[in-house]
Amino acid sequence: MTTRPPVSDWATDWDHLDRQWNENPYPIWDQLRKTCPIAHTNRFMGAYLPTRYEDVKAIAHDTEHFSSRRVVLREMRPENPAPSPPITSDPPYHKRAKQILLPPFTSDAVKKLEPKARATCNELIDRFIGETKVDAAQAYSRHIPVRIIAFMLGVPESDSALFIEWIHQILEVGITDETAVMTAVREMTEYFAGHVERERRDGGDNLIADLLAVREEGEPLSQDHLLGTLRLLLIAGIDTTWSAIGASLWHLAKTPADRHRLVAQPALMPFAIEEFLRAYAPVTMAREVVKETSVGGCPVKPGNMLLLSFPAANRDPAMFPDADKVMIDRKENRHAAFGLGIHRCVGSNLARMEMTVAIEEFLKRIPDFHLDLSQEVAWSEGTVRGPRRLPLILG
Repeated sequence: MTTRPPVSDWATDWDHLDRQWNENPYPIWDQLRKTCPIAHTNRFMGAYLPTRYEDVKAIAHDTEHFSSRRVVLREMRPENPAPSPPITSDPPYHKRAKQILLPPFTSDAVKKLEPKARATCNELIDRFIGETKVDAAQAYSRHIPVRIIAFMLGVPESDSALFIEWIHQILEVGITDETAVMTAVREMTEYFAGHVERERRDGGDNLIADLLAVREEGEPLSQDHLLGTLRLLLIAGIDTTWSAIGASLWHLAKTPADRHRLVAQPALMPFAIEEFLRAYAPVTMAREVVKETSVGGCPVKPGNMLLLSFPAANRDPAMFPDADKVMIDRKENRHAAFGLGIHRCVGSNLARMEMTVAIEEFLKRIPDFHLDLSQEVAWSEGTVRGPRRLPLILG
C-alpha cells in the first residue's frame, strides 16, 4: 500500500490511492454523487472525478475535449507517453487501429478458446483441490487470463511471472514512480521485439503473426504501433480479467445464498457474470482535458486530467435500480464495465468467456467455500481494482 497524506476532503482532495478507496470505495462515490458529483483534486497535477453515469458517458463520447493519449492517472506526465494503440489513440487514427484488433476477439473466435480455458482452470484446481485453504487470487484467478493471452500471442506461458510483474510496475507502482513504469515499458518492448523477429523469421499462427500481416495502404504497421499494441494486449488481457474473476469469487465466498443459487440454477450464470461486472467493475481509465468545457454543469480546464470511473458509474442509482445491491438475476444491466464510447473494450467477449468458465469450473468442483477471516483480503491499488490476496477455506 502506498504511503501518502490522507485525504482531507473527497470533494476537493480525492486520491484513488488512498486506503479508504482501496478497501471500500463505494461509500465515497455515493457521498460525492449527492454532494459534489464532479470532484477535483490538486494531486496528480490536477484531476477531476465524475461519479454519475450520465457524466461518465458524456465524457467517454467526447473526443474533442478529452484526449485518450494518457489513460492512466499518474503523478507525472511525460511529454511523449509511450503509445499503445488503439487505447491511447484519438480520432481519426483510433478507428483503424481498433479495427485491426477486432477479428481475433469476435464471439466465434473466442469460442474456440473455451476448451483451452476450461483445461487451464481444471489444471489449476487440481493443484489445490485436496487442501482446506487456498489463496484463490494467487493460485487460481491470476493464472487464467495470463495463460490464455500468452497462448493467443504465441509467447511462453512460463513467462507469466514476468508479465504480472510488468503489470504491477506499470499500473500500480508506476503511478507514483516514473522510473518503474519506464523500466517496465522498456523491458516489455524489448521482450516483444524479440518475439516479433522470431515470427518474421519462422512464422506462426498467433496474434503477433496476425499483426505482422496487417497492411495499411500497402505498408506494414510501424514498429512503434506493433510493439505498443502488443504491450496493450498483454496488460489489458491479464489484469482486468484476473481482477474480475477474483472479485466474483470474493462475492460468492461471502454470499453463500448466491453461491448456492448459482450451483442449483446454472442458467443464471450469464446474468450473474454481468452483475459481477457491474458491481465490481475493475477498470478505471483516465482522460486528458485538452479543451475547456463543462461536465454536469462543472467547468473543466485544460492542463488537468480526469479519472473516468466506470466502477462509480456502475453504482449510480439514477441508472441502476438498487445499485448498491448485487443481484445475480438482474435482467436489465447496461453496465459500463467495458467502457463507453469509441474505446469500449475490444476484448469483452474474451473477458466474459474467461470469467464464465473460471466461475463455472470452480463451482463444479468446489461448491462450498468461504472467506478465511483469519487473513485479510488484499486489493490492488490504482487503475485496476481486484483482490490480489483472496484467502479461502474450502469445503
